[in-house]
Amino acid sequence: MFTVRDFSNHELDFLTDMLYESIHIPENKPEKMALLNLPHLKKYHENWGRIGDTALIALDSHNQAMGAVWYRLFNEANKGYGYVDSNIPELGIAICQEARGLGLGTLLMQSIMQKARQDGYTSISLSVDPENHTAVHLYKKLDFEDFGISGTSITMIKRFYE
Repeated sequence: MFTVRDFSNHELDFLTDMLYESIHIPENKPEKMALLNLPHLKKYHENWGRIGDTALIALDSHNQAMGAVWYRLFNEANKGYGYVDSNIPELGIAICQEARGLGLGTLLMQSIMQKARQDGYTSISLSVDPENHTAVHLYKKLDFEDFGISGTSITMIKRFYE
């Protein structure tokens, strides 16, 4: 069983670890800080805690962090891979290897979508590698729709309807 709660600033290292895990590179993945400090990826964690930054952490029954989901706003001058517009946050998600396949991804996604709605957003977006079949399947199951292509990734959007 898992519980989901708000991220606390002292967990920034775990959130950074999860950001690294969320980057789908099946072979020869660079070391964490070498990859995360690339300009096109640094924007996802640099100065975390600015207005609009939101993250949730999943804990197992032993209170061990097992996954995270987060969103951040970008703008036209500083787009993320899943950028749609400056009023739609882009989300990321990652699950620790040992907790995959247990429904945690669905729980985290449902939790962050509920949080986004509570925060007044009408949509949320993401970027996914089309070869990450497990993730694509989850997003489609949760009614995310293809929005476009950015590099080698698909941008998807979930619109919240009242």
